[in-house]
Amino acid sequence: MSTTDTDANAGGRRPDAGGPAKAADADAPDSGAADAAARALSTAPVEEAEPESGSGDGPAGGPRLGVLGWARWFWRQLTSMRVALILLFLLSLAAIPGSIIPQTSTNPVKVSDFLKSHSVLGPVYTKLGLFHVYSSVWFSAIYILLFVSLAGCILPRSWQFIGQLRGNPPRAPRKLDRMPAYATWVTDAAPDDVLSAARGTLRRRRYRVAPGEGSLAAEKGYLREAGNLVFHIALFGLLIAFAWGTLWKSDGTKLVVPGPAGGFTNNQTQYDDLSHGALFNPDDMAHFGLTLDDFHAAYQTSGPTKGTPTTFYADVTYFGADNKDHKTRIRVNDPLNIEGNKIYLTSHGYAMNVTVKDGKGDVAYSGPVPFLPEDGNLTSQGVIKVPDAVDSKGKPEQLGFAGLFTPTTTIDPVMGPQSTFPALKNPTLFLTAYYGDLGMDAGLPQNVYVLDTASKNLHQFTVGGQPLKMPMVVGDTLKLPNGAGSITLDGVSQWADFEIVHQPGIDLALGSALAMLVGLAASLFIQRRRIWVRALPGADGRTVVELAGLGRTESPKAAEELARLVDVVHAQAPSAPEEPASPSTTAPEDSSDKEHA
Repeated sequence: MSTTDTDANAGGRRPDAGGPAKAADADAPDSGAADAAARALSTAPVEEAEPESGSGDGPAGGPRLGVLGWARWFWRQLTSMRVALILLFLLSLAAIPGSIIPQTSTNPVKVSDFLKSHSVLGPVYTKLGLFHVYSSVWFSAIYILLFVSLAGCILPRSWQFIGQLRGNPPRAPRKLDRMPAYATWVTDAAPDDVLSAARGTLRRRRYRVAPGEGSLAAEKGYLREAGNLVFHIALFGLLIAFAWGTLWKSDGTKLVVPGPAGGFTNNQTQYDDLSHGALFNPDDMAHFGLTLDDFHAAYQTSGPTKGTPTTFYADVTYFGADNKDHKTRIRVNDPLNIEGNKIYLTSHGYAMNVTVKDGKGDVAYSGPVPFLPEDGNLTSQGVIKVPDAVDSKGKPEQLGFAGLFTPTTTIDPVMGPQSTFPALKNPTLFLTAYYGDLGMDAGLPQNVYVLDTASKNLHQFTVGGQPLKMPMVVGDTLKLPNGAGSITLDGVSQWADFEIVHQPGIDLALGSALAMLVGLAASLFIQRRRIWVRALPGADGRTVVELAGLGRTESPKAAEELARLVDVVHAQAPSAPEEPASPSTTAPEDSSDKEHA
């Protein structure tokens, strides 16, 4: 039996006497076979050398390139993994300004305020497109280049991987002893019996086995490259989902008061504010709507968390594409899903249910008017606009009311009326009245929560030279001077503010993210390796068995599996007894080996 020292790439073991001897010649000076086999494991596209012609003026001093050569060189650079990683890093950096600087698509008011307060930076940011980062030319250029780079990287590697799946493992190299993991011994078993034992063991270990002339070639770990491809394809899908969601998304808010009068229908004109993507089409908005039946809120009454909500939900009735009413409950972080839209409950406040009569005693307005909270105790401000009122003589005279509402009222000597708790324990409405022209007939949009008291066409009611002001509780009526009318506080209800989000591509993004994790795990933990077995008759008629293993990485898994294969095959094809040695040539250790055996 011929013996060779055993290393097996730090993963093998030295067999006992009489067992197979294994070797790994990782530091052999001639490693051409191992390098060639390692290159064969890769599915990366192989660059063909350009034919030399003329002086070197190509990339890195290479051969002269024509237009086609330069195009091929640029394409190879763009589709390389190095450039794809650089573009991905640039895309991450480019998204930072979109998170820090206010964007026109989401908050045009903040953009306007930024321009007013930054006279130097504002114009610079505008020229650089930093107020609309995700639709800017430079961001789109990085995004498109990354798309092309990934597509150019994935397609050829996928095609080569398919070719490898359809093909057989490469035949055994001529010199197996140059592989990093190697073992050999001599046996009396027939070559076919050795190969049969190795074939059965390899197939049980899920190797793909291809027979050769007196040899076997086996390969395992194809899922490593499959995981790599899945990762890149999923990254491509994630980019598509991001682009899809950015271009077609919509995000708006709507304040809804209780009752049919405060219902909401998914129409662009119904939103209080609406931001959307560049390709958003209002005609494609889903058909649905809802009404607020009731809102429920309860608060912590004592301790350091006093005033913190303990109950916070809205009971609503909604309809979808079936046009049938459905009742449900919307809680914080538990949105209602309707026709691909998510409806979130974001905040709430109080609405004043009032009845306003004009100078003729006719009802000019009746219904809830929402007041906007200013602090955590829901001290709220609001205005009531009555554009259709007339005075006692029947002459049109618009009425306006500005009010401060405190759910739990206390009067501070310095700060005035304040609320000390958000619940309705002592609700009071402090109201003042105006008459004249509210400016609602000018055809210009105006804020429904703001009353332009500085207008020359709007005047405040006075009594005895003092502005008319009155604290009101539920059931009180404020009569206006000169028979101009009256306002009655009928009650206080709670409104709810909803955010309606349409974000296409969420399912694709989630699936792509999960696929990326699976693909990354496969590419990191699955090792691609090959094993060759050769069994040929020797000069003395006995069978020479050789086994070699090669892994794509420095992992010892190939050597470990080779060692296990050696144990199984050697058990079925044990080493042949050595030729008897003469006393003058017998080594001292032979006797110890026999004793050990």
